[in-house]
Amino acid sequence: MEIFDGGSGGGRKIKFNKKFNWIGYLVLALILVIIAGVLSLGLITDYIWMDSLDYAGVFTTILSSKILLAVAGFILFAAGTFFTLYWIRRSYMKHFDPNQLPPILLRRKAIIFIMIGISAIIGLFGSSVIQGIGWERTLKFLNHVSFGQTDPYFDMDISFYVYVLPFLKFIVFVLIGLSVFFLLLEIGAYSVFQMYRLSRSAQMHLGTTLGVIGLLLAANHVLQPFDTLSTNQVNLFQQSVVTGLSYTDDLINVPKAYILAAVAIIMTIWMIVALVRGRLRSVVVPIAVYVGLAIIGQGASVVVQNFIVSPNEFSKEKPYLEDDLSYTKAAYDLDSIEERQHPGNKSLTQEMVERNSGTIDNVRMNDSRPLLDVYNQLQTFRTYYEFNDVDIDRYKIDGNYEQVFLGARELNTTDLPSQAKTWVNQNLRYTHGYGLAMSHVNQVTPQGQPEYMLKNLPPEGSMDVERPQIYFGEEPYKNVIVNSKVEEFDYPSGDENVDTRFKANTGISLSGINRLLFALNEGSFRMLISDQVTSDSQLLDTRNIMDRVNRIAPFFTYDQDPYLVVRDDGSTVWMLDAYLTAESYPYSEAFQGETNYIRNSVKVSIDAYTGEVNFYIAEPDDPLMQTFRNIFPDLFTEDIPEDIKAHFRYPEKLFTVQASMYGTYHMSDLEVFYNREDFWQFPTEKYFNEDTTMEPYYTTLKLPNQDEEEFILMIPYTPKNRQNMIAWMGVRNDGDNYGDIFVYRFPKQRNIYGPQQIENRINQDSEISQELNLWSQGGSEVIRGNLLAIPIEDTVLYVEPIYIESNNETSLPEVKRVVLAYGDQIVMEANFDKALEEMLKTVDPKAEDEGEQGDQEDDKPDSSQPIIGAEEQLQEFSDLFKDYKQALSSGDWQKAAEIMDELEGMLDNETKVPAPDNPEPSNDKGKNSNATESSSDQKTAKDKE
Repeated sequence: MEIFDGGSGGGRKIKFNKKFNWIGYLVLALILVIIAGVLSLGLITDYIWMDSLDYAGVFTTILSSKILLAVAGFILFAAGTFFTLYWIRRSYMKHFDPNQLPPILLRRKAIIFIMIGISAIIGLFGSSVIQGIGWERTLKFLNHVSFGQTDPYFDMDISFYVYVLPFLKFIVFVLIGLSVFFLLLEIGAYSVFQMYRLSRSAQMHLGTTLGVIGLLLAANHVLQPFDTLSTNQVNLFQQSVVTGLSYTDDLINVPKAYILAAVAIIMTIWMIVALVRGRLRSVVVPIAVYVGLAIIGQGASVVVQNFIVSPNEFSKEKPYLEDDLSYTKAAYDLDSIEERQHPGNKSLTQEMVERNSGTIDNVRMNDSRPLLDVYNQLQTFRTYYEFNDVDIDRYKIDGNYEQVFLGARELNTTDLPSQAKTWVNQNLRYTHGYGLAMSHVNQVTPQGQPEYMLKNLPPEGSMDVERPQIYFGEEPYKNVIVNSKVEEFDYPSGDENVDTRFKANTGISLSGINRLLFALNEGSFRMLISDQVTSDSQLLDTRNIMDRVNRIAPFFTYDQDPYLVVRDDGSTVWMLDAYLTAESYPYSEAFQGETNYIRNSVKVSIDAYTGEVNFYIAEPDDPLMQTFRNIFPDLFTEDIPEDIKAHFRYPEKLFTVQASMYGTYHMSDLEVFYNREDFWQFPTEKYFNEDTTMEPYYTTLKLPNQDEEEFILMIPYTPKNRQNMIAWMGVRNDGDNYGDIFVYRFPKQRNIYGPQQIENRINQDSEISQELNLWSQGGSEVIRGNLLAIPIEDTVLYVEPIYIESNNETSLPEVKRVVLAYGDQIVMEANFDKALEEMLKTVDPKAEDEGEQGDQEDDKPDSSQPIIGAEEQLQEFSDLFKDYKQALSSGDWQKAAEIMDELEGMLDNETKVPAPDNPEPSNDKGKNSNATESSSDQKTAKDKE
C-alpha cells in the first residue's frame, strides 16, 4: 500500500506520526508539571505561611542550605555510583569474551542509560541523607562563634568541639559509609568466576576503594582523641570516674589513635602496591596488623584501667577530675552560684510573720492538678470548652504583688454533639476558645474551692481582658477559616450565643491562587467551592502553639509547659521557653543521652488571638545564641516589652537539670568529689497518696537583705540515703535579678527536718491520722497535696494542703484542711491562717499570751443574757452521739463520718461568741478561720446528706 511505500499517502502518515509525537510530548510535560506541582505544593504553602509571619528569611535560609547540600549529596553519591558501575563493566569487558557476557552489557547506550538510572536513584538517596542530617551542622559550622575558652589538653576553643568536630565527623562517616557500600558492590561483582584473582582491572578497583577507606579510617582516628574529652568510656568494657580525658585516655587511647591512623595510611599504601603487583595474599597482612593493633589497644586500655588506675584511682585521676569539675560547672552555668549559710533556727515569732507578710500571704493552699479538675467542672460552662492546664505566675493587682493560678478556656470541637459536627461548624463557626480563669493561690472558699480573681463569660474580676478570644493554644486545633459569611461563635450568653468576627490581619488571605493552593494542601474540596468563603476570608493555619513554633524554628528544643500571660493592654499571649543544647562540650557530664550543655537563651511569645510569634533573646552572651543569630538574623526580636519581661519564668526543666547536676558538682574538694561523700539528691514527698520525688516549685519569698518579696523557683536537698534537709536551691525570676541562682546550706551538726520526715510525722500524728482515716472511710478520698518548704528569714515552715474528694465521677476536690509543720510541732486546721495562729500559740509564748487576752475579753460572759435552749441542745448532742456510737459498732463508717461532721459543726457554732452591737475592727484571723472551718464543715455534712 502507498501509505507504507511512500508517496503522498506515506507523507500523510509521517505527518500523522509527528502530530502524535507532539501530543505525547505535551501529555508527558503536563504529567511532569503536575508531579512537580504536587511535590512543591508543600514548599509553596510553607513559604506563604512563613511569609505571613514575617519569617520568610528563616524558610529560605533552611531551604537554600538543604538544596545546596542535596545537590552536593546527589553529585557525590550519583557520580561515585556511576564511576563504580562503569569500572565494573569495563573490567567485565576486558576479562570476558563478548560471547560470555549478557547481551545487555554489550549494548553501550542501553547499559549507560541503566547505569545513569541506578546512579540517579542512589544519588537521590544520598541527597536525602546529606540535606536531612547535615543542613544544621553545616550552617552552624559556617556561622559559629568562639566560646572564648579553650580546653586544657589540646588547647582548642570550645567551639571546635561544639561546631567543627561534629561537622568533620559527619563528612568522614558519610564518606566511609559510601566507600563501604561501593566495596561491597565490588566484592559482589568481582566474586563471579573469582575475577578478584584473575582480573588486574578488578584488583585495581578493589585496591583503590580499599585505599580510600584506609585514608578515611586514618582521618577518623585523627579525630578520635578529641572525642575522649566528652566521654567517660575508656574502652569497650569500662568507664572512668572522669567525664572527659582520663589517665587511661592520656596514656593509651590518645597515642593509640595516632598509631592506628599511621597504620591505616601504611596499610593503604601496602594494599595498593600489593594489588598492583598481583600479590593478593599480602593484602591480608596490613589488614591483620591493623585489626591486631586495634585489639591490642583495647587490651592495653583494660590492663591500665584495671591494674594501674583502679588500685590508685584518685591519685591517678586527680588532675583530670579537676577539669571535669570546672568544665561541667561551666556547661550548666553553675560556676556563678552563690552559696550562703542558713542557720535553720527555730525562731518563728509573730513579729517575724508580720515582717514577712508578703511571703505568708502567698503561701499556696492549692495544687495545679486538683485545681484543673475544679476549673474544668466549674468554669467551662459548655461541653466544648476545656482547660488543658493550670499554670502559676505572678501579677501586681491593686498594687499588691500576688502569686496566682490561671488557665485558658480553650475550644475542643471533638466534644460537640455529632449533629453539630458539620464542615461549616468545625471550619467556619467554632473557631476559638474564650477567656481564662484566675484564682488566688492562698485563698479558698468555705467549701474548699478556689477564690477566683477572673471567672465567667465574658471574664470578670481583678483585671480587664480586652481580647479574650483564644484562636491559638494547646489544644490539637484544626485549621479554620475566619471572616467568612458565617458569623463566628464567641461565647454563650443565657439562651443565646454571642457572635464575633476576627479583627486581625495575621491569617493567610484566601484570595486569588491562595485559595486553590491551600484547598489542595488541606485536601478540602469544600474550601475551594464553598460560597461562604470570600476573598476577605483568612486561613488560620497551625494553631497548636507547640506545632507552630516547631514549624518556624525546628532547631530549638522547646519546653512542654507553655503558660498564658495577660498583658497590660488586656491581650493574652502564650509564653514558651526554648533551649539551646550541645553534645560535645569537653569534660562535661551529660544529663540526657549525649547532651551535656544547655541554656534557655530564647523566650517565645505566641499571641493567643493573632497567632503572632516573637523569639526574644534572653541570654545574648551565649555562644550558641550568637551562632543562631548569625544564621537567622531576621528570627530574633531584641527589644523585649516590659510587660512580657515581667512574666519571664525561669523554666522548671532547666532548673531541674542544674539542681540535679549541682547535687554532685557542688563539692569543691576533689577527694570529696571523687568519693561522692557529700552527694545531694531531691527529697521525696507524699503527693496524691504516693511517694514521689519532689519537683521544683514556684513560691514568693523575701530574701535576706531584700526589701520586697520575689518570685522564686526552689527545690530542697537531702543527703544521699538520708531524709533530713541539707540545703535548698533557688533562682530569682524578677527584674534584673532574673536567673541568679543561689544555695542555702543548713548546719550539718543537727537535724533539719526534710520533706519525707515531715510526711512521716504527719502519718504518725495520732489526731491527724485518725481524722484523715475517718474521712477516707466515709466514702471519700483523702488527697495529699504538694508539701512546700517555705524559708522565712532564718527558719523554715512546711505547708501541705489536704483535699477531700468523694468517690463519684463528678465530685470536686475540696481543700478541707491545711497542715503546718514547724520544728517538732504539727498542726492541722481548716485554713492556713488558723494553722499559723495555732502554731504561733505553741512556739511563741508572747503570741499565745496576746491571743489568750483577746479570747478572755471576747469570751467574757454576759450575766444579763440567759442561756436559751441549753437543755434541748444537750439532748440533741446526746442523741447524735448515740447515733455515732451505733454507726461505729455496726461498721457504717460513712454514716459515722457524717454524724461526726455534724457534731463538729454544732460544737464550733456553740463556741463562737456573738459579735457586740458595735464591734471594733479586728485582725484576728483565727476567728475568721474558725468561722470558715465551721461553714465548710456544715456544707460538707449537708452535701453528704
